[in-house]
Amino acid sequence: MTKPEIKIESLPELTVGVVGHIDHGKTTLLSRLTGKFTDTHSEELKRGITIKLGYAELVVYKEGNNYTTEKKGKPVRYLSFIDAPGHEMLMATMLSGAAIVDAAVLVVAANEGIKPQTKEHFIALQAKKIKNIIIVQNKIDLVTKEKALENYKVIKDFFKGTIAENAPIIPVSAQQNINIEKILEALSELSIPERDANAKPVFLIARSFDINRPGTEIEKLNGGVLGGILKKGTLKVGDELEIKPGLLIKKANQQNYQTLKTKILALHKGNASVSEVGPGASISIETELDPTLSKSDGLSGCLASIVGGLPEITYKLKMKYELFKFVLGTQDKQEVAPIKTKELLMLSVNTTITVGTIEKIKGDEAELILNIPVVPLKGDNIGIARNLNSHWRLIGFGEVL
Repeated sequence: MTKPEIKIESLPELTVGVVGHIDHGKTTLLSRLTGKFTDTHSEELKRGITIKLGYAELVVYKEGNNYTTEKKGKPVRYLSFIDAPGHEMLMATMLSGAAIVDAAVLVVAANEGIKPQTKEHFIALQAKKIKNIIIVQNKIDLVTKEKALENYKVIKDFFKGTIAENAPIIPVSAQQNINIEKILEALSELSIPERDANAKPVFLIARSFDINRPGTEIEKLNGGVLGGILKKGTLKVGDELEIKPGLLIKKANQQNYQTLKTKILALHKGNASVSEVGPGASISIETELDPTLSKSDGLSGCLASIVGGLPEITYKLKMKYELFKFVLGTQDKQEVAPIKTKELLMLSVNTTITVGTIEKIKGDEAELILNIPVVPLKGDNIGIARNLNSHWRLIGFGEVL
């Protein structure tokens, strides 16, 4: 008698960010894990770096004590991966990625060690309260055993006294396909965060697409597709959605945002079509939206919910904040100066990146006027960056009041 096939939606789900310094092998590692190369944007392929958030997913199987992606043994976990850019100029995109993950794989090259963006990405994970962290010591094939052990000690010392103090450090070679199964094992043993499937749904839109080929006949066009994470609640095919802030309309030097309303036509987890999704893994939603609205990530940074499920958008934000002692991502040790009124800061709220001017400061609370509105969900984490020498540098974190 054949066993009934386990449905993908019944497996424990985890969304994992792959982060680290540029050229430390994040995208190669992810392609080894999932069989998918996430740098698909033409400029990324040309420059060899990740510019946008990349996506991939897999099911982990366990046979005896071995973990694999081959269909052997029992399926134990569904993993969604998000490949975040390591380049310092793309920190805002990395913060968007950190907003939608449950866990992180932090990649450190054995031949280079802890670099400025390694530190910056790690602190960004702390700012976004990501506690499930696995450290991958990559490129061990490029160093001697002695150098690898020395590098291991440096990594261990760096994370001492932090949330990642007891995180596993797994030596691998993504290029040579060595020890990849140990990462699968560690990811399969991470705890699954508690999720509220009964709350009003909150879907964080990280990417949006037009999936139609040029020249497709009008009656055969697919609606706009939204990609991201369902943070809480449940969505079903047929649900009516609203998207905020929505569509930017420029008229007579004025900028206004119009909430979009649409209907869910199909739901996808990886390559599987499902009729309903709960909070957890990355999903894509096919809608009735005009695909010109969703093309080229036109709706990334927005939130979606059932009609009436989201608060009104606002250009004013009140936050409780905490600044780091030192600026992150720079070679020299530079202390973080206190924030002041009329200062311009870059804020990462969920997958929205906005710039705001500080209007008031009282103790550890600040009020800002924003250039791009946000959908304020009380308690949401905020990444705070300051412009230093023409680069946005992470200087602290906060939460929406």
